[in-house]
Amino acid sequence: MTDGHNTIVPVWTLATADVRVPRLTAGESMTAERLAELRGVLAVLADEPIVTLEVHPLPDRIDRGRGIPLDAASPLAQHLSQFITQSTRSSLTTAKATASGENLYRMVVPAKVAAQFGQGIVRPMASKGATGGIYSALVDSSGKIASNAKFVPVNGAAAAGAVGGAGATAGAAAAGGMALTVAAPLVLMAVAVGASAHADHKRQQAIEHITELLEQLQEDKLDDERSALDGCRSAIDKATAILLDQGKLGVSLGLDSAVHTIDTTLSKAKGRLDRWQSALDELPEGKAVELGTLTKSFPGIDDHGGTFRTHVEITSLAIALKRRVAILQAVEHAQSDPGNPFENFIRALKLDQQHLDELESSIAGVLVRLSALELARPNSLRPVFTPGEVDRLMNAAYRIRKLGDGVTANSRTTDVAIEMARDKDGSVVVFPALPV
Repeated sequence: MTDGHNTIVPVWTLATADVRVPRLTAGESMTAERLAELRGVLAVLADEPIVTLEVHPLPDRIDRGRGIPLDAASPLAQHLSQFITQSTRSSLTTAKATASGENLYRMVVPAKVAAQFGQGIVRPMASKGATGGIYSALVDSSGKIASNAKFVPVNGAAAAGAVGGAGATAGAAAAGGMALTVAAPLVLMAVAVGASAHADHKRQQAIEHITELLEQLQEDKLDDERSALDGCRSAIDKATAILLDQGKLGVSLGLDSAVHTIDTTLSKAKGRLDRWQSALDELPEGKAVELGTLTKSFPGIDDHGGTFRTHVEITSLAIALKRRVAILQAVEHAQSDPGNPFENFIRALKLDQQHLDELESSIAGVLVRLSALELARPNSLRPVFTPGEVDRLMNAAYRIRKLGDGVTANSRTTDVAIEMARDKDGSVVVFPALPV
């Protein structure tokens, strides 16, 4: 889709520390493809994380319920407001683009930087209905920014200052060429909120899947496990709100008990994973497998709602909740040392994410191996099978093949986009981070 006009899109390059990068002439317009190339070059040549920030007109239709709302007094909203105020003083293009006070800000984190805080933290997700993006005029059906938008680099803009100890580095740096905005707090908070919103979106998807499966399975123990996990959301939401307002986490929030519930579920998931992998290893290589043999290790695999499938979805729910907790812990750790918040954030987040990535990748590997299996005809003394037996075998084969659909094992990390809708009062809604 296009809006029929050559929209001018100001673009800033934001760094988390003073760095040397090649010069790029301010005001020289470029295409979306050229901007993507620029991000890749900056990521390779710079020693510190560098992201780009674009400002677009606010689309008429936005599903704000998908994001995390933050009022104007929150640190992220303040960082963004101060950044805009300082930028409009030095750039007429920026002043015109932000004059309405309502805009969509899009921060893109290069793949190199995104990989530092977890391979699996942002992956493509199947969407019901509309695509995952929120643009209405600037993005086509594939999610790519329309070519009629002109991206204009804005250099030398002063950055948002540190608020409440979120970071000590802020200002303009022009060491050795291209002028960069040093805005570690703004980058840190945007990445944290966007990643947290993405993890919560995955939690919602997992809950929907589990509910659908349990309606057919009617298994009380699995329902209790689902309820216990979903009950952790309240404590995590409160902790998220407090940390994003730069408060301190306390025992009264109940986050410790929530983490215990999540870790218990993940421990069970690892045990199930080991049993699944062992069962697959014991199957004769290259030979068809009888359905009865398969259902002994993977109960309900041939049904639409089965124990195995529910276990997989419950694990997905636990992983999504654990990712949100890991982000909270990383933000808390980074804010405790204002001198280098982004480095601390990446370091703290990477450790937890690696374990979750390995678990998620291993489960994906099991699903792919299962989907590749060939089902054998059941042993029977009767030479002819009933229509019901034939139908069951065909339906089971179809459902097992479908297990591999949409699975991304060891996927390549892409650029990550964090989109923020800002209203006239300075409040923002941060949407789930998306792979670019």
